[in-house]
Amino acid sequence: MYDFAIVGGGIVGLSTAMAVGERYPDAKILVLEKENQWAFHQTGNNSGVIHSGIYYKPGSFKAKFCRDGCQSMVEFCQQHNIPHEVCGKVIVATEERELPLLENLYQRGVQNGIQVARLTAEEVREIEPHVRCLAGVQVFSTGIVDYKLVCQKYAELARSQGADLRLNTRVDRIVETPTGQILETNNGSFETRFVINCAGLQSDRIAKLGGADPQAKIVPFRGEYYELTPEKRYLVKGLIYPVPNPAFPFLGVHFTRMIDGSVHAGPNAVLSLKREGYQKTDFDLRDFAEVMTYPGFWKLAAKHADEGIQEMIRSFSKAAFVRSLQRLIPEVQLADVVPTHAGVRAQALRNDGKLVDDFLIIKGQNSIHVCNAPSPAATSSIEIGQAVVEQIPEPSRLQVAVNI
Repeated sequence: MYDFAIVGGGIVGLSTAMAVGERYPDAKILVLEKENQWAFHQTGNNSGVIHSGIYYKPGSFKAKFCRDGCQSMVEFCQQHNIPHEVCGKVIVATEERELPLLENLYQRGVQNGIQVARLTAEEVREIEPHVRCLAGVQVFSTGIVDYKLVCQKYAELARSQGADLRLNTRVDRIVETPTGQILETNNGSFETRFVINCAGLQSDRIAKLGGADPQAKIVPFRGEYYELTPEKRYLVKGLIYPVPNPAFPFLGVHFTRMIDGSVHAGPNAVLSLKREGYQKTDFDLRDFAEVMTYPGFWKLAAKHADEGIQEMIRSFSKAAFVRSLQRLIPEVQLADVVPTHAGVRAQALRNDGKLVDDFLIIKGQNSIHVCNAPSPAATSSIEIGQAVVEQIPEPSRLQVAVNI
């Protein structure tokens, strides 16, 4: 029997495995991932940004975990020689109506304890010569990294602590027992005293299998990217973001210099017709039906109809996508960008149509469920793992055979 079984081999699941192993070095720990590699979904298809925490409500888990995670992620990369760069970023206002919103962002950065600076248009151009704007905010602590490499190191460290890491193992059923739970999978059954659900795009379903109420449904949003052609990469020095619409849950299309030197532009945000659907044509009847019959989705869609239509137009029209980019860098032309990968964000949505705007961690019977961990979860992964461990009941109540 295992003491802890972690479902999900993305960055949050692997960080949690590492944190559990550090807290309980004698525990038997199991990690189950249904894909054939770690970090296959959200973690492996994100923008690679080490976020600062400037956007998040002061006092929220996101604000605290992201601010602290920004530092701990850089320290982790330094300790383990993982390529990264603390390049900073600029957030720029391109219209008069955005100036008060930009000031609000600056003030939020100050409230969250982040090093930020106001910039004039001329000062922005000193950092990003090709940007045209009215004003900007510089965020000094933002960085870039390859989160797949981070996950590989997390897995290596968890394994060195004695964790049993298994790929190609999908959890199909969870059965309660007098001493814990049995996880029935496509590769056999595993008995454990405690389950930790870090299943990302499938987290609400795993919670229900374990008899817990996820309090929301995962609705998948696909983010599509372009990238600048190599000869046009000079247009972007680091990270360039627009002022986000505070009423819309996404940040808007932006430019990101990746750790390999390429420059990605995007993402937009459109409803995915499959939870793990990275192509426009991907479709899953169960996933689609769940969203279409969920009252919360239609309440959300009605509230953000205009923004949703614009996102869909950008999805099917390269010209519309490029026009969004030209708001930041007017020199960008159609021929300067080519399609690249897409990612899918697991966003928890409540029945009343409100997005869960913070990390959501739920306690069940001998279980903990991380039911909302979209961006900035990668940046915050070390902090999330530690927070999960803090919520595990005392081992005496679990009958876990570990030393404390």
